[in-house]
Amino acid sequence: MMAATQQQPTAVQWMPAPEAGPPDCPPGLEYLTQIDQLLVHQQVELLEMITGWETANKYDVKNSMGQRVYFAAEQNSCFQLQCCGASREFNLTIVDNAQREVIHLYRPLRCTSCCFPCCLQELVVEAPAGQPVGYVKQRWTLWIPEFDICSADGNVVLKIVGPCCTWSCGSDVEFKIFTPDKQTEVGKISKQWSGLVKEMFTDADNFGITFPLDLDVKMKAVMLGACFLIDFMFFEQSGDNNRNRHY
Repeated sequence: MMAATQQQPTAVQWMPAPEAGPPDCPPGLEYLTQIDQLLVHQQVELLEMITGWETANKYDVKNSMGQRVYFAAEQNSCFQLQCCGASREFNLTIVDNAQREVIHLYRPLRCTSCCFPCCLQELVVEAPAGQPVGYVKQRWTLWIPEFDICSADGNVVLKIVGPCCTWSCGSDVEFKIFTPDKQTEVGKISKQWSGLVKEMFTDADNFGITFPLDLDVKMKAVMLGACFLIDFMFFEQSGDNNRNRHY
């Protein structure tokens, strides 16, 4: 009797490491020199889906060919996860195919209401850990979400402008990327529709990020950080399975 054929799990295909990056390129960011698009897929956590017990987020970051460029994992305490919801402080560790931490993201715990303009959201992007390369800073506006993409010295390099409503049914939600004067669109961060069942019962979101190919790799890393901040602020699901809308 022939044994039943077992399907082997598909091995993760990593993007090959480039030979070298620009002279001032932080280690691990040389991958981004060849990229003008990133796909971010949040992993589905079965325990969270079944019990509603919030777990730390994990993400695959892939190129347009479906090759994994980075893997991102949230580091957090049980108290923050269960008691602070999507507003929680977090550290996000991003590693490459050699398991090196190449990017570190940190968001402090801050109020998310637009009624408190003195306490807006901010994300620190480090590459490597301990070496800031840029910041994502929320701007105070009443209706339209807006963020500054800043260099390590605080200069505004790009701006992100979102829609007035981040709820969607059957369509993508786009946060557009502009030059500092907001006159020219140069890319976007899109929260992609994942299907009714997945949207209702999980907080595992999919995003696409596009930016100029010749953009500084440090700013590409900050754009990736902006995607994670947008996910937490507008699309992260709390334990009661209701979408948090923090704007």
